[in-house]
Amino acid sequence: MTLIPNIDLFKADTTNPFELADAGSLCCGFPSPADDFLEQSLDLNKFLIKNPSSTFYGRVSGNSMHNAGIHDGDILIIDKSLHAQDGDIAVCWINGEHTVKRLKIKKDSIYLVPENADYSMTKVMPEDNFLVWGIVIHVVKSTR
Repeated sequence: MTLIPNIDLFKADTTNPFELADAGSLCCGFPSPADDFLEQSLDLNKFLIKNPSSTFYGRVSGNSMHNAGIHDGDILIIDKSLHAQDGDIAVCWINGEHTVKRLKIKKDSIYLVPENADYSMTKVMPEDNFLVWGIVIHVVKSTR
């Protein structure tokens, strides 16, 4: 059973605002004449984190979710307060390991589905020590 990627987890610190200049709507065509008048800021904590006490960051290692846009080194924002639903991408704890997979929830079974054809789906068995630890709500990437 291959459950890669692994994930290192960190508590989200929302005690200080994380403000950046807000560039407004970014057009992929012609520049806006209003660009010279940008003065607002955007607090990424408020924008990305709805439930601070139950939100964590996780750094991904592995490539089993690359077709879902989750790559090695990406940072996931994970909310532990959300109820798991079929199709969610979740951080799961199974038999002593964290893994990130898409959930396939059927009436009588749960499957952990990778988003990479090189990996196989895992059926959660009754004897497995299994927990949906949290739901991935955002992926933070670097383009460099």
